[in-house]
Amino acid sequence: MLDQPLVILDVETTGANPVYDRVTEVGLIEIERGRSVAEWSTLVNPGTRIPPVIQLLTGITDDMVALAPSFTEIAPRLLERLEGKLLVAHNARFDYGFLRNEFRRAGLRYSSRVLCTVKLSRRLFPAESRHNLDALMARHDVACDARHRALGDARAVWLLVSQWRRELAPEAIAAAVDALVKAPSFPAGLGEGALDEIPEAPGVYLFYGENDVVLYVGKSINLRSRVLAHFAGDHRDARDMKIAQQVKRVDWNETAGELGALIEEARLVKSLAPVYNRRLRRVAELCAWHWQVGDLPAPPRLVTAHELEGVGFDDLYGLFRSRSAAIDALREIAAAHQLCPIVLGLETGKGPCFAHQLKRCRGACVGKETLTVHALRLGTALAQLRMRPWPFRGRIGVLESGADRGEIIVLDRWCYLGTVRSEAELGEFTGQRLRPLFDLDTYKILTRFFARPRSDYRVVELAA
Repeated sequence: MLDQPLVILDVETTGANPVYDRVTEVGLIEIERGRSVAEWSTLVNPGTRIPPVIQLLTGITDDMVALAPSFTEIAPRLLERLEGKLLVAHNARFDYGFLRNEFRRAGLRYSSRVLCTVKLSRRLFPAESRHNLDALMARHDVACDARHRALGDARAVWLLVSQWRRELAPEAIAAAVDALVKAPSFPAGLGEGALDEIPEAPGVYLFYGENDVVLYVGKSINLRSRVLAHFAGDHRDARDMKIAQQVKRVDWNETAGELGALIEEARLVKSLAPVYNRRLRRVAELCAWHWQVGDLPAPPRLVTAHELEGVGFDDLYGLFRSRSAAIDALREIAAAHQLCPIVLGLETGKGPCFAHQLKRCRGACVGKETLTVHALRLGTALAQLRMRPWPFRGRIGVLESGADRGEIIVLDRWCYLGTVRSEAELGEFTGQRLRPLFDLDTYKILTRFFARPRSDYRVVELAA
């Protein structure tokens, strides 16, 4: 690690969000051939007020940055110091995210290989549970004369790296660094900088091949890291290798949070039918069994996705990707519980069913068992397939808030109706008479999502 040019860097900011918040200080140490050759730091005017809690933590006040240069003013000098060097930082995703966003605002492109010393510490000292900077300084007896100031923290990181170099075998450090800094193999079909603008945000990404054929659609809570993972030097599977060989263009849609990304992925896979997506493909025959005890003597009725709007979810059993799969499932239930295929509508005819002749039916077809008793046993047998009832009174909006955006995902009876980004849009949207169309994958996404306690969204009940 120390044989290559490094920059050990730390930034102080107005908050934790690299899209919304701004840099207030930059400090860095340039390392060449294992030696510190230069230090540089500057306060930065963020163009906004510094929250009191941040002022208390860092000691950097609004008055201190009032006459400081803006990031745009320092950007060219800073870029010269960073270009071509491995960026080293503690919790590097934080610092790197802020740098990329600030350079982008300044009209400059910056991308670098990055080494996170938090991750490096975890690899070098796996038995230890704490790897924050204060814990590492205490454990390795490293002092910092200006904690929570950019240059002070950068110096502390450099002292830690130097200490590890003395304590550990060079081979151990080299192996850990190689694993963490492995650069992606850039696909030959993508132009220079094609991946530079991908944000570290939730959303959906799309890979396009020759003639703009959609190769693959995926989702992630961190678009940048997930896309780059596809092009890692050691491709995880044959699919990623084929994508890397064929991809000509990468596009993405940001979302405010995880739910929006999950739903958007399912929607795009069905509408675009990407070459390498196997899950979430369009299901033409999605159906379920609809039945209630009061329907006697009518048998369970098979309903399709288009018919689900007019039935109650409490009376739906199972979700099947084809009519034949639904019938097979009902046959298996009938056999396991000695139910009558004729009463269930699986066979036609009068008199005893074939299963009764084999003593696999208790005789509802010939009056040995009343239809009421048969219905009660059928209800018990179907219970394991009962669909979850919609847990709200009607149409709802799920409010997700991301780094720099908020979205309202409109849902009705497990169906996705659309996404809006303001109350004004929501008012226009709710005024439309939209017909919910049931989708199996959306149902699975939503049941899993609402089954877990979460704090990153809020539900608002809407008028139908």
